Amino acid sequence: MKVRECFDGKKPVFSFEFLLPKTPEGMVQFKSTVRNLKRLSPSFVTLTYGAGGSARERTIETAGMIQNELGLTTVAHLTCIAHTRVEIRAILEKIRSLGIENVMALRGDPPRDIALPPEDRRDYRHAVDLVRHIRKMDGLCIGVAGYPEKHPEAVTMEEDLQHLKDKVAAGADFITTQLFFENKDYFRFIEKVRAMGIPQPILPGLMPVTNYGQLQKFAAMCGARIPDEMIRALESRQTDTEYVVRYGIEWTTRQARDLLGKGAPGIHFYTLNKSRSTEVILSRLLGR
Repeated sequence: MKVRECFDGKKPVFSFEFLLPKTPEGMVQFKSTVRNLKRLSPSFVTLTYGAGGSARERTIETAGMIQNELGLTTVAHLTCIAHTRVEIRAILEKIRSLGIENVMALRGDPPRDIALPPEDRRDYRHAVDLVRHIRKMDGLCIGVAGYPEKHPEAVTMEEDLQHLKDKVAAGADFITTQLFFENKDYFRFIEKVRAMGIPQPILPGLMPVTNYGQLQKFAAMCGARIPDEMIRALESRQTDTEYVVRYGIEWTTRQARDLLGKGAPGIHFYTLNKSRSTEVILSRLLGR
């Protein structure tokens, strides 16, 4: 199924994002997590992309496994910064051969172990270049990223919104936001996006907090602001794992209910390959 078909307004769209496991042991736990969350009948799931060497092959194979073995509509993340057009074409053909109809088109970060050519000599400088390439291929649904608090590398919010508009004009079908912790940032983002004439559905991305140090790391990477209230609640009790997990569940449940109540089309959960928090939150939202 193409993800754009999920946004028909009949029911909220719920999706889960998984990270590519790095070890055989991690893959065993990964499959268990996916099976646990499958019981909640997500609209689709996504898998992050490993750009270098064997990680590239494992990404594609794992995405195919989720779709064909575990039976979940899968969106394969694809980053382009380290690839040539020939490589991207081959990857997309492999993705299609596995029956995957959905791709999340991203620029990606420069790999640490690969020397990149100068920017003006790369086949893909920005995500919009990848969107254009994918749109030329028949049958693929394209997702792109949106940043409620601005991409960390963008100089201004207006510049970042223009990049989003360019990706939509190039053929993006839906938008998933980077994680955020205050809903006012999402709704302000929606207002600005709609004012620019962008009609695509925008799925808010939420990450249930399970580890305070990890929270700080992810927030810094993606430019998300951690609310003072959350810092006060977690900083002094960050070693109390159960407390942190409970707090994350309560915070994200409130966020999700407010978002859905005010018209968000659904929720995209950044699971970090853990099922407990997401399972509890979505069960509450579904009244189970």
